[in-house]
Amino acid sequence: MIFDTIAAKTTADGISAINVIRVSGDDAFEIVNKIFQGPDLASSESHTMKYGHIHDQGKIIDEVIVFLYRAPKSFTTENVVEISCHGGNYIANEILKLLISNGARLAENGEFTKRAYLNGRLDLTQSESIMDMVYAKTDKQLLLANSQLRGDVHRLIDKLKDDVLEIVANIEVNIDYPEYDDVEQLTTEIIVPKVTILIDKIEHILKESNTGQVIRDGIKTVIVGKPNVGKSSLLNSLLKEEKAIVTEISGTTRDLIEAELNLDGIILKLVDTAGIRETEDLVERIGIDRTVKAIRQASLVLLVLDQSNQLTELDRTLLDMTKDKTRILIGNKIDLGKKLDIDDETIINVSAKNNYGLDMLATKVKELYLDEALISDDFTLISNTRHIAKLEETKAALIDALTACESSMPIDMAEIDLRKAWACLGEITGDSGSEDLINALFTKFCLGK
Repeated sequence: MIFDTIAAKTTADGISAINVIRVSGDDAFEIVNKIFQGPDLASSESHTMKYGHIHDQGKIIDEVIVFLYRAPKSFTTENVVEISCHGGNYIANEILKLLISNGARLAENGEFTKRAYLNGRLDLTQSESIMDMVYAKTDKQLLLANSQLRGDVHRLIDKLKDDVLEIVANIEVNIDYPEYDDVEQLTTEIIVPKVTILIDKIEHILKESNTGQVIRDGIKTVIVGKPNVGKSSLLNSLLKEEKAIVTEISGTTRDLIEAELNLDGIILKLVDTAGIRETEDLVERIGIDRTVKAIRQASLVLLVLDQSNQLTELDRTLLDMTKDKTRILIGNKIDLGKKLDIDDETIINVSAKNNYGLDMLATKVKELYLDEALISDDFTLISNTRHIAKLEETKAALIDALTACESSMPIDMAEIDLRKAWACLGEITGDSGSEDLINALFTKFCLGK
């Protein structure tokens, strides 16, 4: 494909040691050459770097190092020039203005990666993994992103597509050469068993994807409890900073306080809430209403109880309110004594004040959400929400095909469902999919990617 030449800063805005400006397109070397004082770039070899200055009609803008990549051996498979200049927004913006005035245009969000995809350098799963790497906050998130970038997900999906095509081929042979196979024998002895096995494979992948999704997206977690039970102290202890105000006065926390915690490789998206109780205070009442809403929206509830006292009616109300949620009971203030014992449910005893017992919380979260056996360099996990949704669509289409076969419907009806399943899988990797889908995905990227 032939595109115009684009340019953008690939480093973040702000003061820094250096900035990197990327230029990609057939005319990249010629355009940069017009504003570069130094060796002739047009005649320079690929994968070399040149020292010189960026100038505007003889006026020196900056001292730079220029990196050269000739097509197709570049990220976008096009001619690429990367200009390393001094940090700061002003210098980078001046260089971008010069590039644009000499024939380049400003790149759109994600356009470099989009070109890498359109030129066959990456598939969609690999493209999406690049932003996962940028936003990774834990070693486990980075492990998933690297697995996807090296093509593990692509190979997994391609194998499923091959399995579907094999079934379609059997049907096509029967349609083209009806004397070759008896239709009833074809469905019961060949199609039905293969479709059933394929459905089982996808169900297994989807089950394992729960672990991948938790690692990639984190767990929306709400801390609840009655007033003055130590919720804010627990939040501060987990974060190792004074995020929430802590006092002896009940009702100090009146609004939701949000923070992220890397809990042994899992991101907990923590929300500290107002203590639930009956109150006439309008502001506190609003905070309590928000607490109730936060409980409904959370994936995990950390219900904090006072281990140094017996259960109160408020405690029982909260236990009942969260009984249908995935929750962990935390018995705080264990340093003051142990008086709680709830049937059929484990209490993790901690002292938020003394930072005691918090490691047991990480163990419990992993026990609830992670299959540690799946987290390794040689295991492929699906973690992207879009991929999971497409696998669900694939599974539904395969079930429809199976139903058609078992209902003795014409064999070409099952083939329609199988082709739909194949197309859904293709949308994961980008082998099939609309232009709107492609555009929507890459607009989520940051500028310069």
